[in-house]
Amino acid sequence: MSRIGYKTVVVPAGVEVKRDGDDVTVKGPKGSLTRTFSPVIEMKIGDGEVNFDRSDNNNKTRALHGTMRANLNNMVEGVTQGFSKNLKLVGVGYRAQLKGKTLTLSVGYSNPVEMTVSDNLKVEVPDNTTINISGISKQEVGDFAAEVRAVRSPEPYKGKGIRYANEHITLKEGKTGK
Repeated sequence: MSRIGYKTVVVPAGVEVKRDGDDVTVKGPKGSLTRTFSPVIEMKIGDGEVNFDRSDNNNKTRALHGTMRANLNNMVEGVTQGFSKNLKLVGVGYRAQLKGKTLTLSVGYSNPVEMTVSDNLKVEVPDNTTINISGISKQEVGDFAAEVRAVRSPEPYKGKGIRYANEHITLKEGKTGK
């Protein structure tokens, strides 16, 4: 039995949580996020905290209970601290370049791969082989980082490709001839 849904979400000073029908808006120092929540789970917004309660015990309701609590907690954390992902390019000649809102990746294909960066995200390329992605929405940051990684995911023999900064790639042993 998951107990995540019953944990209280603490709302720090300077953060405002409002519910308008099924839409919940969280405003904080870094910005504002809005998300649609299911009406099946009851949300109680109190003084500096938010609690969730479910009406029945069927599987879908129990799953939504923990998910809604986690989503609201991520929204509160996003508008106060923000989220970030760091990527590394590993390979000879692999490099990244940022021009305005376009991220250009040269990762061994015949043409460079160009990706458009959303207005809600901040992308930095401090050097040719490092990409830092940050924003207030955990979902948008994670999705864009996954899209960038999918352009050339790490291969298991030499480890070349785009990987998360803290990701460990277990390398396979190559063929041995007799």
